[in-house]
Amino acid sequence: MMTDTPESRLTAAGHVLPTPGAPIAAYVPTVLSGNLLYISGQVSQANGAVTKGRLGADMDVAAGQAAAQTCGLYLIAQMKAALGDLGRVKRIVKLGGFVTSTDDFTDQPEVVNGTSELMLLAFGEAGRHARSAVGVPSLPRGAAVEVDAIIEVEV
Repeated sequence: MMTDTPESRLTAAGHVLPTPGAPIAAYVPTVLSGNLLYISGQVSQANGAVTKGRLGADMDVAAGQAAAQTCGLYLIAQMKAALGDLGRVKRIVKLGGFVTSTDDFTDQPEVVNGTSELMLLAFGEAGRHARSAVGVPSLPRGAAVEVDAIIEVEV
């Protein structure tokens, strides 16, 4: 019988953790300070390529949610790389979601739910978090969505 872990829950739902992305500029992917792990923004990606688009123009909410979900998978991959074991995650404290969108697009919260729902799936009640979801005119490499995170961990 499979142990009930964040990874087993993701696998059961058909998700595979990607290889964590390397920084594209002068920063590090994660910083552990005390019992908090800060994770740099992870952009939407699929099959090794950035998922590009602008919500309200050439992407709908469902496509945005899928893009945000990939951000969540990369966040979890960064957690595993930094901590070695996802069992050390005590709580997803806060997510910051950024959505490339038109001036009149106002469904950023629904888009970032793609990440939030993934955290609930993987971590259960410990996946409930505070969050921001904001619209921006552009993101690095033309990404549709970027999400960063603050995680409470067992030290």
